[in-house]
Amino acid sequence: MANHLELLTELQQLDKVPSLERLRAAQKRRTQQLKRWAVYEKEMQNKKRKADKRRGHGNLLENRRRVSFAASIALLEASARNDPDEVRYLLKNNLSPDLCNEDGLTALHQCCIDNYEDMVRILLAHGATVNAQDNELWTPLHAAATCGHTGLVKILIQHGADLLAVNSDGNMPYDLCEDDPTLDIIETAMANRGITQEMINETRAAVEKRMLGDIQNLLQDGADVNQHDSQGATLLHITAANGYAQAAEMLLEGGARTDMRDSDGWTPLHAAACWGQVHVAELLVSHGANLNAKTYMEETPIDLCEDEEFRNHLLELKHKHDIIMKSQLKHKTSLCRRTSSAGSRGKVVRRASLSDRHNLCRKEYQTEAIVWRGGREKEERERESEQENSHSTQPDDAPQVPGILKDGSQQNGCISSTPAPPASNGDPVTPDPCDPDPAPSAEELKPKERAQTLSELKKQRAAAKLLALPVLNGHLGNGSTKPSPEDPRMPLVSSNGSAVYFTPASGDPPLLRLKQPIEDEDPKNDSCCCIS
Repeated sequence: MANHLELLTELQQLDKVPSLERLRAAQKRRTQQLKRWAVYEKEMQNKKRKADKRRGHGNLLENRRRVSFAASIALLEASARNDPDEVRYLLKNNLSPDLCNEDGLTALHQCCIDNYEDMVRILLAHGATVNAQDNELWTPLHAAATCGHTGLVKILIQHGADLLAVNSDGNMPYDLCEDDPTLDIIETAMANRGITQEMINETRAAVEKRMLGDIQNLLQDGADVNQHDSQGATLLHITAANGYAQAAEMLLEGGARTDMRDSDGWTPLHAAACWGQVHVAELLVSHGANLNAKTYMEETPIDLCEDEEFRNHLLELKHKHDIIMKSQLKHKTSLCRRTSSAGSRGKVVRRASLSDRHNLCRKEYQTEAIVWRGGREKEERERESEQENSHSTQPDDAPQVPGILKDGSQQNGCISSTPAPPASNGDPVTPDPCDPDPAPSAEELKPKERAQTLSELKKQRAAAKLLALPVLNGHLGNGSTKPSPEDPRMPLVSSNGSAVYFTPASGDPPLLRLKQPIEDEDPKNDSCCCIS
């Protein structure tokens, strides 16, 4: 038997040879190990016999403890030792030839691995199931085809072995066969049975179709698709490991989570990457699976991927995902918007800088001023022309009424506190000391053009509303009337008794200029209803 260093050297050499030669070398070493164990067992039995003779045979039977094994272990052990007599003896004692160990491995599986043709015939003759499956759905034909045992493949095919049996990896026996003579035998048998490519594809998809039906029933019943099994795996883990893209898509649409972990901390993306399921991995990433997720052993899906091409593809997906996440983050920061606090739907308030808000306010003021003034330009021109005609036809002794400009300034420079009515004796009217020119020209009557602000416009609007209130010679009352439109020169009296004149040529009504009441004035001289 070779020592440990020789075995290590042999392992390094076997890495460079095909799998078939590695299997043969392993079988050779296993045979040597069994022989060495048989020699060791005989030596131990001889030592026990000598010890029994010394202590006496009677005492030995009383003190010896009997050890018994299960029937499955005995059958598997006899098959592994290639002992046909013991196998026949066990099978004659009503032992089932399909007994298996905890991995689901039967005696027929073990004989196909070890290439024991006589033992395979004995087991098949006693009713062993030719298509028995272990925990990974491997049949004896899978084992014989993988190991390249041509004789065993022929025997199994003669006894009706399933050529389209699919294991848990989705592989059939001819998929696993690397030995050309053995592969020719399998393909010839498939042709003789009339197996076509369509049948192969349907057989491969049969398991996924059954799973699709089960998932659909679960979704209709409202069951939880994220439920864990004994190993912590979910349905999405199983579909990802087996590469069932349609089943995985149905689960994702039904609410399956991509971040669920099994007992080892694996996500469905870890399972897809480990087993090289490219399409399922792309589907999981498109539904938000994290490529940076780590297992309890600090392994990412990329670390578990053994295929170099698939690894590069996952790296590309990770790079694209990082770019998309960065662009979305940048887009969110640039789109600064919030919903109105008043609860109005569909309104968006965009934030702006201080300079932008200042420019926007100035633009609004200018727009409102233009609207306020633009509509009256034509009317002011008509009023000016009418004013010129009235001055040209008016006699020289007619009283001149000063006008008030739109912006609050008097046409002639000041506001008359009291009007100058014409004398009863026909004397000329005494001119106002503030008005050096009793007959102003049309140019003087024209309102001055200057920039107006929004505050001034608001004040003028408020003044127009105040002047629209009913007044009568400085006295307010319930039965007062507005100035007659037939006499636009009629003075409007304010609350403090001062007269304010308004003419059509003066534009909008001005602001009232109120005077503070005189404290020394005797209230007896005025009427009782004076408001001054």
